[in-house]
Amino acid sequence: MTSKPLRIIFAGTPDFAAQHLQALLATEHQVVAVYSQPDRPAGRGRKLTASPVKQVALAHNIEVQQPLSLKDADAQAQLASYAADIMVVVAYGLLLPQLVLDTPRLGCINVHGSLLPRWRGAAPIQRALLAGDKETGVTIMQMAAGLDTGPMLLKRSLPIDITDTSASLYDKLAVSGCQALVEALDQIEDLPPEEQDEQLTNYADKLSKAEGAIDWHKSATDICRQVRGLNPWPVAYTDFGEQRLRVWVAEAIEAEAPGDAQAGEILAYSKQGISVACGAGQLLITQLQWPGSKTAVGAQLKNLQQKLPISSLLSNSER
Repeated sequence: MTSKPLRIIFAGTPDFAAQHLQALLATEHQVVAVYSQPDRPAGRGRKLTASPVKQVALAHNIEVQQPLSLKDADAQAQLASYAADIMVVVAYGLLLPQLVLDTPRLGCINVHGSLLPRWRGAAPIQRALLAGDKETGVTIMQMAAGLDTGPMLLKRSLPIDITDTSASLYDKLAVSGCQALVEALDQIEDLPPEEQDEQLTNYADKLSKAEGAIDWHKSATDICRQVRGLNPWPVAYTDFGEQRLRVWVAEAIEAEAPGDAQAGEILAYSKQGISVACGAGQLLITQLQWPGSKTAVGAQLKNLQQKLPISSLLSNSER
């Protein structure tokens, strides 16, 4: 354990980062300043709203900085004035110039939501699900100039359950990340850095809405991963005529569809949901949202039978 509490600058923006800030505030370490993205319009009224990290900081009377860039000399001087031992970065959203990385006595560390070097980049949680990974985790790493390229200090893994969505995995990794961060800080000067194997790297590109479109010619297993990985955003969808249906939850069924069934054809309604033929296997949709309606779950989906006749094909399969 460190011989004395550390002076910490914390940089982060969303709820995932706010949970890590809360964890630090429960330790003996001192958070001397918080950096977060500028306030953004939110809600129906588009009112300027502070980030979750800023809200936590203000609730604990911690000074908050919201620079548009850390390349500015004045912003760099302000950061240096806090005389921090270390800077902790969690989903901040700004690139840190080398001068900033070198400013704290112990440099800057990052909590990353994957087992590096797998899934560097913006959407590691979702990409792990989309790829069908069996496990994921968090990595505490020493930050370097490249994208998630720094030496690894501590890793904690956890299995991916077959029912996990990016939302549930997000929650699990937040808990694991908080624990790993506190553990790493308590022994930060004794942790041996491990260089990443560049031959094992891959990148978790930012998600796009277009990735939600279901191609029913794919296997039920692949489509199920798509549904899970894109829940809660951007959400997998299929079009029926002019209507866009959002598929929130689904299960892959290995049993093949009848031989004359086409990919995307609705096969049956049941108390469990709607069965749809895929390129291989069947997909059981258990949570579906019709435009302008609340989400229908399980047996409630039978109410859609008049809108979606058994013989219908969902049009994404033909696109």
